[in-house]
Amino acid sequence: MPDPKCTPGAINPTLTDVVLKNPAFRTGCVRNDVTSENEKRSTYKWYRTKRPRNNVHLTQTCELDHLIPLYLGGADTLDNIRPQCGPKGVHLDDRYFKEKDKVEYYLGRQVREGKMDLATASGRLRRTGRRL
Repeated sequence: MPDPKCTPGAINPTLTDVVLKNPAFRTGCVRNDVTSENEKRSTYKWYRTKRPRNNVHLTQTCELDHLIPLYLGGADTLDNIRPQCGPKGVHLDDRYFKEKDKVEYYLGRQVREGKMDLATASGRLRRTGRRL
């Protein structure tokens, strides 16, 4: 579970509804601008979680997760990143970070299609993300 003291979640004020709805928007344009991958890895220590080895593709057991995803206006800062791991012994698609991704994708579609505003989607995701 995310620790609100370590990962309260943070919004990038430049990622407005207009920006996020633009079909040309890609999260790569804001990823690693403020916080490097090496800095992000420090969150494992905050959570007293061992950084997994060979953590790629089918062997991935952990993800450095944005509590509020970049494509829903989340900041790429340490106060919005946490290691999300497990559970062990299940198919990759059933790991917690993949389950949260499904919720994020759904909410992202709702925002892009104009069915939900960004503030509502981010609020729902914060509540859901704390349970996943």
